[in-house]
Amino acid sequence: MCTRILWTTEGQPVLVARNMDWTERMGTKLYAMPRGIERQGMTSTNPMKWTSKYGSVVGAIWNSASADGMNEAGLVANLLYLAESNYGERDAALAGLSVSVWAQYYLDNFATVAEAVEATKTVQVVPFGLTHKGEAVDAPIHISLADATGDSAVIEILDGKPVIHHGKQFTVMTNSPPYDEQLILLKQYEGLGGNKPLPGTADADDRFVRSAYYLTKLPEQPTTYQEAVAGVLTVIRNAATPIGANDPVKPNVSATQWRTISDLTNKRYFFEFTNMPNVVWIDLDKLSLNEGAPVQAFDLAADLEASGQISDKFSDVKPFEFQTGGTVVTWKLKK
Repeated sequence: MCTRILWTTEGQPVLVARNMDWTERMGTKLYAMPRGIERQGMTSTNPMKWTSKYGSVVGAIWNSASADGMNEAGLVANLLYLAESNYGERDAALAGLSVSVWAQYYLDNFATVAEAVEATKTVQVVPFGLTHKGEAVDAPIHISLADATGDSAVIEILDGKPVIHHGKQFTVMTNSPPYDEQLILLKQYEGLGGNKPLPGTADADDRFVRSAYYLTKLPEQPTTYQEAVAGVLTVIRNAATPIGANDPVKPNVSATQWRTISDLTNKRYFFEFTNMPNVVWIDLDKLSLNEGAPVQAFDLAADLEASGQISDKFSDVKPFEFQTGGTVVTWKLKK
């Protein structure tokens, strides 16, 4: 579940938007992660080890994973569901990264997509377990990256190996089928190379087509920054699945729980829950991201009146623990 789009045009910032779709609320909170944090890849054998070079703001789910975020260099990472993910057997000769810390690894260490893609070749991603619609699964995830130049990458783990699509042309991402197949399907539709009418369902391949199509309809020269952000918001909202529209048969069709827009040029991170009218944003230069600063958090679900710029609403917290690869998420929805 989920949709991600990337939009660039002359005179306006590089913008990345994503929907997070899931069957229930995920306890999502926003965290400010300062520079200088020592981390490890949360695998039982040969975990990758590093000290964060860049500060970041992230959306954390289940109190155990960074699912989305942007760092102070303008790199953005977005985790999305891909049922076809196959992580393969663990190769202990490769440094390990649990899926829970996969996005955080990129945000902590890299300023550009090219750097992150190169690093991907030297690590192995290890799944954690979760229960989806009553069934135990190895969190089937792929990831998108973008940077302030408009460069982009989609990284899937198929048959135990990373499959990387790297280039500014990769502006849209949803879920199944794998990306090579998505690109083939896309060319069948009117305005994108074919003559099929625009599809309207919540299926991942239909959301892929609609997102790609509507990106072509945004004005080439928005008159204001607000118009540029609002335009991207109209496209990503068009790819949303309504609350209550979970499909018990199709795991790739679940309600949109929240969305983000990352302004990679101005280092501004927008966030909204779909069950609230509030849109909030964080200017990263207003956060305390210096080495030695505490981890801070903001919980929009607990601050129903918050709106607009909220960098000053973050408060010191105990860092959450990333989920170890091979273990099962036990977070439960609080009623």
